[in-house]
Amino acid sequence: MLFKLILVLTITPIIELYLLIQLTQLTSFATTLLVILATGVVGAALARMEGLRVLGRIQSEMQQGRLPGDSLLDGGMILVAGALLVTPGILTDTVGFLILIPFTRAALRRLLKRWLRRKMEEGQVRFYKQMGFGPIRDEPPPGAPPLEDRPEDRGDDGTD
Repeated sequence: MLFKLILVLTITPIIELYLLIQLTQLTSFATTLLVILATGVVGAALARMEGLRVLGRIQSEMQQGRLPGDSLLDGGMILVAGALLVTPGILTDTVGFLILIPFTRAALRRLLKRWLRRKMEEGQVRFYKQMGFGPIRDEPPPGAPPLEDRPEDRGDDGTD
């Protein structure tokens, strides 16, 4: 896995540089610079818009008492897409825009879920539960800090 990561982090910049040089030779330096800046700005705006939409979906699903699994995966993919879009380059911008498109993101999500399921079945990925889901308590669980700074917790009368 580490070798694959090193390979991606080494080869991607070389490909990006080659593509940017080719674009500069086909057009001009100013056009290439404009493309880089425009895709960064437009991509960041689109990632923000999609991210806010997914955040609203996550909040809605949680209010309905459902776990927002697909929405959380979408949020993670949108975060990756935003990072790719603000990285200068043609290849990273293309991948970032493809992730932002809901149709292609849904296909990628299916692949990601299949990959995660396989890794979990192989025992390579484990999820641990720290605290269960449930109603919000009036009092914190034993050993936890107080929910708010109450006078009886501070040992004074609450006046400053």
